[in-house]
Amino acid sequence: MRKLMIASIAVAAMAGLAACENAAEKEAGAEADAIEANANVEATQLENQADAATTDAARDALNTQADEVQEKADDRADAVEDAAGNLDGGATTSNTPN
Repeated sequence: MRKLMIASIAVAAMAGLAACENAAEKEAGAEADAIEANANVEATQLENQADAATTDAARDALNTQADEVQEKADDRADAVEDAAGNLDGGATTSNTPN
């Protein structure tokens, strides 16, 4: 539940930045949000399985797997957004050449 709330806050924060983005960045942001939302669903399912696990080892393994799912999704989402931000040579992103 906590992770879902964090994801919701992150989506709201990203929406505030949407006004500064070009079309490719907006599309990438939506794709990144979808990647993260799907990962949140999968991670929540794994966490629910961990809650029902009968051994500490199984519980720990499922929670670790849930964390890995979210980390991989975050990396993929960041890569999608970074690729879109670089389409204009970085002119509208934080990686603008100095």
